Formats: sequence, C-alpha cells, structure tokens
Amino acid sequence: MQFLLSVIHDQPDLAPSDEMAAIDEFNDRLQADGHWVFAGGLGFPNTATVIDNRDGAAVVTDGPFVESKEYLAGFWIIEAPDLDVALKLAADGSKACNRKVEVRPFL
Repeated sequence: MQFLLSVIHDQPDLAPSDEMAAIDEFNDRLQADGHWVFAGGLGFPNTATVIDNRDGAAVVTDGPFVESKEYLAGFWIIEAPDLDVALKLAADGSKACNRKVEVRPFL
C-alpha cells in the first residue's frame, strides 16, 4: 500500500545543512528497507500557479490554491504494509526534517 507523507513547513527558509543530512539519512533508510517510491522538495508557495479549466476556459492564477502560513514543502511517497508502519515512518521523517508530516493513503 502506498502513502503520501506531506512535509508541512511554516517558515520562509530552507532546511539547514544538519537537517538536510538527517533527511538524506532517512531517505537512505527508506530505500534500504524497501519503503522508498519517490520523494521531492517543492518550491515556495509564491512560485505556484493554479490552473482552473473546469468551465472550458483556463483561468491562471499566480500563487498557491490556498493562502496559509503553513505550506507543503515536500513529500515522500512510500510503500508500507499498513497505516501503522506508515505512521512510524512519518514520525521518523518528521524528526529527520524537523517539520510536521501528514500521512494520507493512496486510494
């Protein structure tokens, strides 16, 4: 079963080198243990563009789809046998990146 681990951040800065090292170590562990599917960091919300083409005429809006102090800074997609394992991995990921992590299963 696959899960999305969303990294939630609330500061206008990137992870310092010690956090990046901890993230790299966590990524290595995910790969070694067979949980790794994909991961990535995202640009800041001010780099986002929202496209709404529901009415047949695309409307392009600069910025994120919702204004909030917290934003999605990155993510992991993992393979885990169940939610309990995903939650444990998310706790480890949260510690590694020093940020909140949301866990959601793929349907």
